[in-house]
Amino acid sequence: MSTTTSSKATTQATTLAQLQALITGLQKQQLPSAQFTLLSTVFTTATLVTALQGSVTALLAVTTAHAALKVALAAWDAEDAKMGPVTLALRRTLQTMYANAPDTLAVYGMEPHQVPAPRTAAEKAATAAKAKATRAARGTTSKKQKLTVSGNVTGVTITPITAPTAAPPEQPVNAQPAPPAAAPPAAAQVVTSAAPVSPPGHVGQ
Repeated sequence: MSTTTSSKATTQATTLAQLQALITGLQKQQLPSAQFTLLSTVFTTATLVTALQGSVTALLAVTTAHAALKVALAAWDAEDAKMGPVTLALRRTLQTMYANAPDTLAVYGMEPHQVPAPRTAAEKAATAAKAKATRAARGTTSKKQKLTVSGNVTGVTITPITAPTAAPPEQPVNAQPAPPAAAPPAAAQVVTSAAPVSPPGHVGQ
């Protein structure tokens, strides 16, 4: 972290310039008897200049080391690009040459390739059963099984969609004249006949 600011964006060059400016200012003002109490520590002008110069020296070493590191990394990248494939080919060749001589490979700092032991029939059966159970649990199927799955349609109903048509206008209904009322039946005339009445003391002839 910078000694002059807590900002992480401050570069080393900026920090170096700030430190050097503080040293120049303290030396230019010529305050040999001045004292500065900083973070509970008492500094004189001379001790402050010495401490700041130590920070400058350390920061310059970091800057120099970073520059040297960039050069060294660039040199390594170039060397690795050239010799990396050669080294890999050499290791593979030695592995083949001394596949049955682990002691000789150890001299080169290498170990023989570990050949896996052949699997037993029980192990193969257990692996297959586990794979089948996993597929069943996940509901996965093979490509051929997926091709056999299709939808089933029993019938298709097509419903045409047409624009609604206007209803025909209603025809007026002609009023039919009511039939004439039937005449009431004529009263029946009752005709009665009566025998003539003879006068008293008269005997019919």
